[in-house]
This record gives sequence, C-alpha cells and structure tokens, in this order.
Amino acid sequence: MSLPTTPDPALACWADALRAAALLAVDPHGLGGALLRAGHGPVREAWLEVLRASLPPGSPVRRVPLHAGDERLIGGLDLPATLARGRPVAQAGLLAEADGGVLVLAMAERLGEAAAARLATALDTGEITLARDGLQMRLPARVGVIALDESVEDDESPPVRLRERTAFHLDLSMVGLRELEAVPPAAVSVAQARAQLAAGVTVDEAGITSLVGAALALGAGSPRVEWFALRAARAAAALDGRDTVSPEDLALAARLVLAPRATRLPAAEDTPPPQEGEAPQDPAQDPPDPPASPPASQPPQAETADDPPPPDPEADPGGPAAVSEATLRDQVLAAAHAALPPGLLARLAMDRAAAERGAGSAGRVGALRESRLRGRPLGARPGTPRSGARLALIDTLRAAAPWQLLRRHDAATATASGIATGSRVRVHPADFRVVRLRQRTETTTIFAVDASGSAALHRLAEAKGAVELLLADCYVRRDRVAVVAFRGRQAEVLLAPTRSLVRARRELAALPGGGGTPLAAGIDAAAELARAARRRGGTPVVVLLTDGRANVARNGTGGRAQADVDARASARQLRADGVLALLIDTAPQPQPQARELAAEMGAGYLPLPRADARGVSLAVQAATRARRGR
Repeated sequence: MSLPTTPDPALACWADALRAAALLAVDPHGLGGALLRAGHGPVREAWLEVLRASLPPGSPVRRVPLHAGDERLIGGLDLPATLARGRPVAQAGLLAEADGGVLVLAMAERLGEAAAARLATALDTGEITLARDGLQMRLPARVGVIALDESVEDDESPPVRLRERTAFHLDLSMVGLRELEAVPPAAVSVAQARAQLAAGVTVDEAGITSLVGAALALGAGSPRVEWFALRAARAAAALDGRDTVSPEDLALAARLVLAPRATRLPAAEDTPPPQEGEAPQDPAQDPPDPPASPPASQPPQAETADDPPPPDPEADPGGPAAVSEATLRDQVLAAAHAALPPGLLARLAMDRAAAERGAGSAGRVGALRESRLRGRPLGARPGTPRSGARLALIDTLRAAAPWQLLRRHDAATATASGIATGSRVRVHPADFRVVRLRQRTETTTIFAVDASGSAALHRLAEAKGAVELLLADCYVRRDRVAVVAFRGRQAEVLLAPTRSLVRARRELAALPGGGGTPLAAGIDAAAELARAARRRGGTPVVVLLTDGRANVARNGTGGRAQADVDARASARQLRADGVLALLIDTAPQPQPQARELAAEMGAGYLPLPRADARGVSLAVQAATRARRGR
C-alpha cells in the first residue's frame, strides 16, 4: 500500500493511521488490534469506516458497550429459550460473534479489570471458555480489538493488559478534516493479502535482528512487541503481493509498532571495539608501516586484472554481509526514531515513579472496593438478601432455570407434603443471588515534609504550593490532603485530612522549620494517618519529601547510625501495611540514602532537587494513578 508521504506531522500521522488500518484488515487477530486515541468526531469515524471497508465482505464488526457484562461478552444462558424448552440453551457472546473480525471497544479508558482479562484471554488463545450456568464449551474468538481511548486527562488510560496486546497505538488528536481530504485511503486487496500471508511470507535473519535491535535501543518493552512488529512487516509484504519482507516493510513496522512504545531515545553508537588480538590505535599517532614484502623463499603469486583472487568472507568480519546487516538495522532504527512522539523524555521523567508500581487505568479518584449498599452494579453472587443486600431477580431465575425439569419430578412428593406446587418456576434457597456493588473510595494524600535544616523553607514552600494545587481539584476528585512536618525531635500533624482550601492555606501559612531530622518519627506519623484513612474506608497515599539523611532516632536522641536504623524499620512497616508511597528526593545532588529508603518502603523514587509546586503536584498525581493488583 503506497500513500503520499509529507513532512507535515498531521498528514504523516493520518497516513500512518491508514497504513495501520490496512495491516489490521490483513491480520486482525495476529496483530491484536489498535489503541485509538481520539475523541468522538468525524476523524475517528472516518478511520473506523476505512477499517470496515478494508475488511473482506462478511467479516463481523461488533461494538462493545462500556458496561457489557460477562453474559454479553463471552455468552451465557439464554433464559427465555431455557424456560421455553426446559433445558439449558447457550447464547453466544460478542467475542464469539466477532470471530474472524474486530471488536470496537467504546471508552476503553474506563474498562474494568474483569472485562480486560476476558479480552486478553481471547487475544492470547483465540478462543473463549464458557463455563457458567451449567454450560461447558469452547468457542473460537479470533478477533482484533479496536480500543477507543477517549480520555481527556493524562491520568486516564486503558488497562495495561489491553495496551500490551494491541500492536498499534494511534493518536489522532492532531488530525483534522484538512488531513482527511489531503490523504484519501488507497484501494487495497485484503483478500489476496490474506491468501498470500497464509501461503507464507518469509523474513531473513538480518530483518529479525534489525527489529529486535531497534526494540532494545528504544526500550520498547516485552518480546510481544517485537512479535507484533514482525507480523506487521509480514502483513505489509503480503499487502504488496510479495512473499519476502523488504527493508521498507521493516521500517514501516518499526514506525508503527515500536516508536509509540519507546521509553528512551536511542543512544549514539560508540566506536566499534578492536578485534581480538588487535591493539587499539591512537588517532594522534602515525599510521603503522605497511607490511614488509614476503621473503625470497616465498615468491608472491602473480595477479592480473582479469583474474583477481576470490574474496574470503571469513577473513574479514566486517565484510559486505556485516555492513549490509548494520545498514538495515540503522534504517529500521532511523524510521522508528523519526516517528517518536514529541516530549518523550519530559513525559518519562514525571511518569517514572508510577511506572515502577504499574500505571493506573481508568479514573482519577480512590481505589475500587465492593459495597453492599451503594455503588455501581458489578454482577451478582450467591447469597441471601439480608443486611441491606439486594436480590438480583434475573440472576436468581437464571440459576434456577436449569433445574426446573428435575424439580417438577418432585411435584408429587411436594403435594403430598402439603407444599404448593402451582408456580411455573420453582426457586430453592441455593438459587438466590444478591447484587454486587462497587464504589470508589476517596484518596487521602499525606505529605510528610522534612522541615529540618537551612533548606527547610524551600521544601515547605514546595509542599504548600503542591497541597494548594491538589486541593483545587478535591471538589471534583473527592480527595483529602494532610501534611506532616518533622523537625527537631518529633513529628507534628500540621494539617489533618481535609478538603477545605481556606483551612489549608491558613494552617500552611506559618509552617516552622529548622532543627534535626527525626525521619522515623515522620514516617510513623504518616503511617498512623494512613491507617486511620484506611479504617474510614479510604485509599491513603504517602508522599515523603526528604533527602533521606536522618540524624535523630525514634526516642529523640541524636546519632546518625541509630536514626538510620529506626528510619528503615519504619519504612519497612509502612511497606508491610501496603500503603502506596512516593519518596521525593529533595537533596541538591541525590544520594543513595534516599533511594535505599524508598526501596525499603516499596515506594516510587523521584529525584527532584529543583522541583517547584507544579512538579511536585504532577509527581503526586502520577503516583496516585498507580494501583495494586494490575
């Protein structure tokens, strides 16, 4: 597929998106699908229409609503048909219906973990297992998933399971109607390309080596990414009617698959090391003398222009074959480097702490937790409707439906016992299902600030600014913020958990500073606030601003050795409590003490020697997005 190329980023982005749509039409299940970041509008609909038009006739395209449950996604018991026929009747889900085609997943940034796990299983195995409501079967589900990412904030993203299993990550936020008119989709023959791919498309060892080398240079992630790049290159060759992957196919795969996953810029290649047995040459020295002529006992062989000696490929490791492989690797890496997203290093610097604990998925507030009384419905579970639990009527009838024939056979016995048997559906206590509800808990961000020493005023100013920035969003996010300052011989709770911006400003206006560093006392005070927040049903997050150099022990006595031992013990206790934490190293030059303390806490580590209030606020928001159990 040949599309016009242009230096305009928006036009190049749309052209690459069209190429990705064509490759997905050729191999939807092998490539997993695409993560499409775009708001609702003509650009997104135009791309989806291009994908639908590229698929062979009859290929299913199914839309998955946001709140689709297991019954709609993987199938289950067809309740009306079961009651009518008196035996269990299965109903296929969207995954089975879309076999051989694609699923369009709406609002993927809000997808629940259970649904993400179902989709990940289908993408990995190409089938689904239906084992519920008395049914046991396996259905094919060779699908590709188009995850529509409609997130507005940076802390919203689809689940990690889904991001890892989609080959293409497309961002169409810069594409407008002008690009749609300037770069029209080209006509492609997907049926022939699928036939060519099934017949076989080969790639040599040099091509595989170049993709792997480019993925390593860009830090592109797991071997699954390299596999996606290889499948994309083979699909590109099949789309052009070739049975061999070309360098252009490899470059296209690197640009579409590897570049969006880059976590670092490729480093410049160093000077190649000298060969074994060869001394390194100083460029300032004169070149070595040419070798002496052979002795008289060994006369040189006569050479003519018409009969040159054959080259020995094993004599020179840097011969033509090696040069060709290195050139191919450079071409692939250059293609990926040209497509790197802008601002990569700046974004990675702020997200490093969250990446160590696993990036969060949907939502900007507290962790999800089950509830009996309020929240969003989360299916049903066996139980009785007591203590406020609500009866799930449909699920109760569904559990009772497969047993109706057996229970009708007991009607005579029930009549003889004086039990009424005139009801059409017989429900036993074991059939009762109650509604599971899920609600978000509020997040309490606890700042533990090192207020000791001459630099305390700078750190406290950063903490005050960050607290005010976070409190400005508390009315929407339903978060609370607390501040603990430790100096001298003890720690003090300066600001109890609150949402009040007025109160926070009043309490933070006169923060004291100076004295020793009772780091253990500060961690203990933050841990106590975290435990109190958890007892109230909230999600605590501890943010420790310190350089990690403790000099006051837990009992208030001086001495760096004992103070360091106490601080590490307090850090380990905070980790045992399972509290999400972030340590911000405020030292002018980060030292190992703070990094080692963060490791003891199980916390993210972020060196910010010159952080301002905005930088601290962004770092805290990135850490808050991290969730356990990913």
